[in-house]
Amino acid sequence: MLQHLPRWLGHALAPLRAGSHRLAVAALHPAECAMIEFGSAAFAAGERMPERFSADGEGLSPPLHWGPLPDGTAALALLVEDADSPSINPLVHAVVWDLDLDAHGLAEGAIGKGGDGKAGGEHPETGRNSYLQRRWLPPDPPPGHGEHHYVFQLFALSSPPELERAPGRSALLDELNGRLIGAGVLTGTYSRDEPAQIGPGTEPAAA
Repeated sequence: MLQHLPRWLGHALAPLRAGSHRLAVAALHPAECAMIEFGSAAFAAGERMPERFSADGEGLSPPLHWGPLPDGTAALALLVEDADSPSINPLVHAVVWDLDLDAHGLAEGAIGKGGDGKAGGEHPETGRNSYLQRRWLPPDPPPGHGEHHYVFQLFALSSPPELERAPGRSALLDELNGRLIGAGVLTGTYSRDEPAQIGPGTEPAAA
């Protein structure tokens, strides 16, 4: 959708970015928790995400994998945010809150529309992204706005969250408070134009 914006408008909006200080990991202080190894077979940390995961391609969610979970992990949640969206708060690209504790990963395209109601199912239960859709929101940065950082945040909880069907970011964060015992962070980039210098403090700190 944003690919149709004129390039001059993207350049004009370039200074406007949410910033990593507004990401969920910044608010939840994951450095005080156990670190979870977190990555993707499709791209290395800090590198460009392949086009097929964006609005310019098939729009699939990327494959993800993670290492051992902290002792006492009773639930896993995933939140994906764009730290460079031209908005006050980061754009939410995915909320997933019933990840299978034994799977240690998600297959490509697994964050689909809605969910199948089963933990670790083919399409796990998803919450609402910033467009109020229960699905993966593919990266869709404005032309001319420069490089965007898409931050995948994996959270280990000490007890299952008490969430209604299709929760949003705020509801998930409320349930993470007091339950967070581990976190992993993976950042992928994407742009439709040349990278932009966005100043200090935009790169999220590792968990």
